[in-house]
Amino acid sequence: MASRWRDGPRGRPARLFGGTRGERTRRRDAASGEGDGASESLRDLPRWMRLYFYGMHGVALDVVLSSLRGLLNHRDPKLVGFSSPYLCIMHALSHLALEKIYSQKRCFRARPVVFHLVFYPSVYIGLQILIGTVRTWTQLAVHYVLALYYAQVFHRGLSRLQYHPLCAPDPLREEPRTKAGGRSGGSARRLPGLVRFLFFGMHGFLDEVLFTSVFNLVEKSDRGLSGHTSLWSFLMYGSCGFVVDRLYLHLHFSRGWGTWRRLPIYVCFIYTWELSWGLVLRQFDACSWDYSHYPHNFLGLITPLYLPGWVCLSLYQDVLSNVLLRIKCTKDAGEVKEKNGEADKEHEMTLSALDALRS
Repeated sequence: MASRWRDGPRGRPARLFGGTRGERTRRRDAASGEGDGASESLRDLPRWMRLYFYGMHGVALDVVLSSLRGLLNHRDPKLVGFSSPYLCIMHALSHLALEKIYSQKRCFRARPVVFHLVFYPSVYIGLQILIGTVRTWTQLAVHYVLALYYAQVFHRGLSRLQYHPLCAPDPLREEPRTKAGGRSGGSARRLPGLVRFLFFGMHGFLDEVLFTSVFNLVEKSDRGLSGHTSLWSFLMYGSCGFVVDRLYLHLHFSRGWGTWRRLPIYVCFIYTWELSWGLVLRQFDACSWDYSHYPHNFLGLITPLYLPGWVCLSLYQDVLSNVLLRIKCTKDAGEVKEKNGEADKEHEMTLSALDALRS
């Protein structure tokens, strides 16, 4: 009996605790969807992409805050807002640092309120003071609210985005559905239409701020590189970019049309969209552009002088669409990594206990 107790269970403890180390690893990879194919195909967003998005998002917030301030002070329906390439760069770098701060929230696991309401907002406001965007008590209060938004919404949403670095999947192929009607393997899916709309809207802000800042530098020798746009531009660029993105997916993947065959359709739609929005906004004295002083303009709302710019933006739109095809929306990657880390520690403790029993 004693020999049976010594010899028999010695070959079984690994089974009792979930199998050998290799078997546990294989099962954990299969359950988490991080096996050979998934681990090589999906990964965190590259640093350059995060910097790009941080700068664009920061410019969008600058425009929104300054346009709302102008509306409250001057009741201007044009909703003109301001930012600059300098602020874009500072937003990108500061939020790259805040990304590291947000990753430390696991150290406050027992006190999450302290992290979200005190620690992170304090670091965020300190960086904004260094940049020069916080100078009054009102701005301090506004940026405290923004810090809560970043800690509770922004970083959490960004952590769900993963990047496919090898090749863009076919957007026309339907994702397989389960019997319940949901997506199978729901760990990763394409970006929703609302997210793409928000992306193109913010990118429109960035485009106009960069263009007007360069224009002011050349025409007015403004070395501060101050650029401006209108809050209405978010809706214009967001909807226009979304439609052009749909056109690209249909004409390129369904029809097989090349770039130069798609380009006239893009440009015609852009001019039609700009004219339509201009006519509507003029009824409310909210149109922020006037091309009456340019030659060959039509109603002061569109001009062929900007044709090279629209052509370049149309070509760049295809690049953005291809990049967005490589981005997948997944579960909270931070929480998954944290759970995997805890599971690894538990397995290591189990193995140590088994080694102690064997000895």
